[in-house]
Amino acid sequence: MTIRTTLLATGAAALAMAATPAIAADYTIDDTHTQANFRVTHMGYSTMWGRFNEESGTVSFDPANPGDASVNIVIDAASIDTNHGERDDHLRSPDFFNTAEFPEITFSSTSVEVTGDNTAKITGDLTMLGVTKSVTLDAVYNGMGNYPWDDTTEVVGFDISGVIDRTEFGMIYGVGGIGTEIKIDFELEATRSLN
Repeated sequence: MTIRTTLLATGAAALAMAATPAIAADYTIDDTHTQANFRVTHMGYSTMWGRFNEESGTVSFDPANPGDASVNIVIDAASIDTNHGERDDHLRSPDFFNTAEFPEITFSSTSVEVTGDNTAKITGDLTMLGVTKSVTLDAVYNGMGNYPWDDTTEVVGFDISGVIDRTEFGMIYGVGGIGTEIKIDFELEATRSLN
């Protein structure tokens, strides 16, 4: 085989490899290192913080093609925790989350717009109280790597935040005293096994 033929063959192989799209890896949300937090104003005097203690879901992500990423999050609405038992029971009631009838809050991404080296806007369907609305959230990619104590597990991390209007989902209790805008912060770790 001549040098010219070898170079042509090598070039063709390289082009073929470049033309092959990268395949995003699938990760499982690690709820022990994930926080689903929210904030809402109370009478304009203070901001009440809360969280959900149980969440699950998946992330599909390729750092070379972040615009092709996707995320699906499922939150156990009854796991709401504001550090006040009586208030938490009220939040589970039909006045607020009505967790007996609507036990889950879900978010499923529909598109990702890359806005910077490690930032993006994630648009998706948020379902709460049986109502689905399209919302856009801000995301920061924190990085990817292996745990120092476990090189068989790959982890990827994101911070996702945004603001929703609770009345758009039919949650109207306390309007005028309790804020309608809810700030949400989702600090997410997801893992996959390299075995």
